[in-house]
Amino acid sequence: MVGLYWEEWKVGESYETAARTVTETDVVNFAGISGDYNPLHINEEYCKKTQFGTRIAHGPLIYAIAAGLLFQLHLYDDTLIAFLGFESLKFTKPVKIGDTIHAKVIVTEVTETSKSDRGVMKRQLQVINQHGEIVQDGIQAFLMKRKPA
Repeated sequence: MVGLYWEEWKVGESYETAARTVTETDVVNFAGISGDYNPLHINEEYCKKTQFGTRIAHGPLIYAIAAGLLFQLHLYDDTLIAFLGFESLKFTKPVKIGDTIHAKVIVTEVTETSKSDRGVMKRQLQVINQHGEIVQDGIQAFLMKRKPA
């Protein structure tokens, strides 16, 4: 399967993923992998005294889950050259264990490069919880292959 080439990304088009519930295992495993043992993520008793009232997931974990959900759409299979980075990324609401999230991307810009075999595609990434609230919002840029001649 081949994903979308640069020419096939259209400004204003959007794509949504399936949803996935964030589990305690996700949070514990991410803490172990990243070394981020902030009590906001791993100490329920501490969190009962915070504005959250319970543990919250790591922001980068939520982005990683969203990236995985987006990968499952196969939009960039064999057409992605490089993820160029974020222009912005905001964590707008906490994600708690048991919340269910999905991702939505909206194409915001497609730009030619000096090389004829590639172009840049920018998109807005939104991670949305089960209440329809945006929990992460950002702008990303990708270097994409152009259709072969």
